[in-house]
Amino acid sequence: MGTLYIIPTPVGNMEDITMRALRILKEADLVLAEDTRTSGNLLRHYEISNHLMAHHKFNEHGTTSGIIERLKAGQNIALISDAGTPGISDPGFFLAREAARNDIEVITLPGATACIPAIVSSGLPCDRFCFEGFLPQKKGRQTRLESLKEETRTMVFYESPYRLLKTLKQFAEVFGTDRQVSVAREISKIHEEHVRGTLEEVIAHFEETEPRGEIVIVLAGKDTKKHQV
Repeated sequence: MGTLYIIPTPVGNMEDITMRALRILKEADLVLAEDTRTSGNLLRHYEISNHLMAHHKFNEHGTTSGIIERLKAGQNIALISDAGTPGISDPGFFLAREAARNDIEVITLPGATACIPAIVSSGLPCDRFCFEGFLPQKKGRQTRLESLKEETRTMVFYESPYRLLKTLKQFAEVFGTDRQVSVAREISKIHEEHVRGTLEEVIAHFEETEPRGEIVIVLAGKDTKKHQV
């Protein structure tokens, strides 16, 4: 049996990759990439020459069985996404599940992800939190938000800059305009920014300043002490 290695790649700064990740990307029999062009740039930057194969949400159901057979035959295969840790709002879960079902060893390296730096930098409690990723764009969106009204843990969401204002305004309607929030933008890149305040204050900021880049929203949980009688 081979091993499936799940490899985090930088979310911004190219230096945010471990020596172990680079070694495995060099030694693996095959590297699965969400986008071979994006990953090709990363490998060239580190002078790694290896075979890349596309593995993404549009083809993973068709390619996984062949990958499992390669792993069973003894090949070591590395999985990477465009940025961050595969499986976290990126392809990876389906393949990891099938590998585990076939008693193939799955090893995930620690490394880059956008949500952890966003939480820690937010100034909001990070001893307990829940990761919500991308909300449904249409069907089920309001239901999901309503289900989080009583959540006391810090909540983490990924969002597109084009939908950020709409999402923040929906948060204000559901959670109240005085709920604390931090919007992290362009984590680990040159223009990294953290905008903190109440939902009302942060909405006002982005009404004046067009949001750009990758976005992580960190929203405070419900303050139970505030609501005690």
